[in-house]
This record gives sequence, C-alpha cells and structure tokens, in this order.
Amino acid sequence: MTHLEHARAILRDARRLVIFTGAGVSADSGVPTFRGSSADALWGKYDPLQLASPEGFAANPQLVYDWYTWRRSNLIGLSPNPAHHAIAAFQAKGAHLITQNVDGLHERVTPPGSTVLRLHGTIGADRCSTCEYAEDLDLARLPPLRGCPKCGAYMRPSVVWFGERLDPAVWNSAEAACRDADAMLVVGTSGEVYPAAALVRLVMQNKAPIVQVNLESSAFDADVDVALHGRAADILPELRTGL
Repeated sequence: MTHLEHARAILRDARRLVIFTGAGVSADSGVPTFRGSSADALWGKYDPLQLASPEGFAANPQLVYDWYTWRRSNLIGLSPNPAHHAIAAFQAKGAHLITQNVDGLHERVTPPGSTVLRLHGTIGADRCSTCEYAEDLDLARLPPLRGCPKCGAYMRPSVVWFGERLDPAVWNSAEAACRDADAMLVVGTSGEVYPAAALVRLVMQNKAPIVQVNLESSAFDADVDVALHGRAADILPELRTGL
C-alpha cells in the first residue's frame, strides 16, 4: 500500500473526521504563507511582534493598519483553489473544519450547514481595540485607520495577534471536535503555533489516525500516521478520489 493509498483508507473509514488547516492551503491561491522556506513567507520579511501584536499596534497603529490594508488588498481577485474545494467536499460529508487562516477562502466554498472554526479570526473585519464594536469590510473599498463610532478608540483588524487569547467559544468547539475525532487531516501548517497546534496533539493522545499534507516537513512529521509532502492543491483532490 502506498502512502497515498494509506491516507485514502484512513479518510474513507473516518466517521468523525476533523480537518485542521494552515496557510499552506491558501498558498496556491496566491496568499503568502507565514513560515517555511518560501521567499514569500511573511515572517521571513516582517517582524511579527511589530506588526501582529497589541504592543506593536499601541506603538504605531498607522504602520500596523497600513500593513493589514496591504494584505487585504492582495486578497482582491484571489479565489479558492482545488485544496479548498476538496476540503469542502469532506465537509459536505460531515467533516469538521478548524483553520488558522484569516483569509476567508474556506468560507467561500463551505457547504450549506457546515461551519468554519476560525481560531485566529478574520482579516475581513475590523473590531474596536477597546469595546465590543465590530464591522465587516468590503475589500474593494478598504477604510483608513479610524476611531470606533461607539467609543472613539482605534479600530483594528479582527484577528488574534501574538500574545492574545483565542476566542473561548471557538476554542471550546474546536477542542470538543478533536476529542471526538476518529481521524484528522492536517493540511498546510508548520505545527509551530500554539495553542492551535495543541489540537493535533490532542488527537494524537486519543490514538486517532492522522494524515498530514504539507509542502515540507513540519513539527508533526514524526508522529502522524501518514505524511504527504507536496502542494495541497495537488494532493487533496487525489485524496478525494474513490471516497
């Protein structure tokens, strides 16, 4: 049995599949990854604590907001790739989707009745840095840095920055899905970001089989049942064949 056939067998037999995705899923849509050897990896070019932390925003809100405006403008015209569509096909059969991605591409193809548990929020919205006010954005008409209409504090991207707590409701739902999982498909993540990566470790502790798809080796390679290396947009449609 080849690695691909083994992976297919695991996914075919799963009744409570959880899919966990990172930036590598969106790479073939033109969205830069954050880590890895790619020349486009964002954390190889930019300081994450300067551009993606509460301290960085407090020190220079204009710089941080301008950087997110650049990232948002780069999403205009991008579309979900075959990896997103393959994942949506698994969702249509009842799989739970947990993502670290904030680009909104999963949501564009998610089947009716399925949900996307967004651990790190969404780049497609802003929220107040002080109160609970939030608003969705039109990527074609991006606003400037501005004050909250309710309290006057700066509006900021509705993402989870370094040093911030994940949304408890999202985390609890993700953790519950992983505790119940009888298999997991991990796609396009380095396995270096916690607490998100702890969800994969949770499935490992429960002895459920895990299939990983990643462009290069990750922190999970030694522990998963099958590690497939290559582009998610190429491999995931192959995993769907015959299921």
